[in-house]
Amino acid sequence: MKIAFIGDIVGRPGRKIIKENLEKIKEIHNIDFVIANGENASHGFGLTLKNCNELLKSGIDVITGGNHTFDKKNEMFAILENFDNVLRPDNYPKGVPGKGFNIFEVKDEKIAVINLMGQFAMPTVENPFNWAVGLVERLHNEGIKNIFIDFHGEATSEKRVIFMMLQGKVSGICGTHTHVGTDDLQVVDGTAYLTDIGLTGCRDNVIGMDKKIPIIKATTGLGGHFEVPNSCKSVFQLMVMDIVDGKTVECFKLKKYCNKEEIIKTEAMFD
Repeated sequence: MKIAFIGDIVGRPGRKIIKENLEKIKEIHNIDFVIANGENASHGFGLTLKNCNELLKSGIDVITGGNHTFDKKNEMFAILENFDNVLRPDNYPKGVPGKGFNIFEVKDEKIAVINLMGQFAMPTVENPFNWAVGLVERLHNEGIKNIFIDFHGEATSEKRVIFMMLQGKVSGICGTHTHVGTDDLQVVDGTAYLTDIGLTGCRDNVIGMDKKIPIIKATTGLGGHFEVPNSCKSVFQLMVMDIVDGKTVECFKLKKYCNKEEIIKTEAMFD
């Protein structure tokens, strides 16, 4: 099976560039299944029911989350109750609504999608490392070989640690949250890894947000409400994995800029 993962979708510009390009990219690269982090999809903070439906209609199969999952709490509670393909980090404490992993059928095969959140500069969560080991072991015992993890974390070291612990045991791990893509796409022992996929949305500002408030905060210490620009230059970034019997056998990253026709492809290093 060939799956793709899209990083933090930020506001309307992110949704728009996906709507305009995803189906064509899926057709060109024979992508069977698409996972996307959508916690910033509604004006940069959280996810509404309307925007959830819009993303699913655009060709996304599963939506993951992170520390902004519950920014629009009431709508998100309803989404998690009614959509099996919308996840929040699995290691949230007991009692938090929703679930953080699920198993899906793709081309007569099963794939588990896991959403985890790191500990540094994040809301209160259970230890993601111990949590992941136990969950992956459980999935293996159930005969699930194809496993993908969206690890939502501030610290690059936490993402590297989870990769070191699970390489050879899962099909792929991709980091989200920083909105800044990293240049370390690799495959080790059948596990594809990228520290951070980078945002899908505005690229000519500060992590998808209008530059005015971040500059004021940086120079004066006075904060304000971050806004997604109404007009901007956008980028669409996704990681593509071809998985055979639980192992990634081909992996590359695609990058599409709104003002350019070509799609940039970067191959993973196999180690």
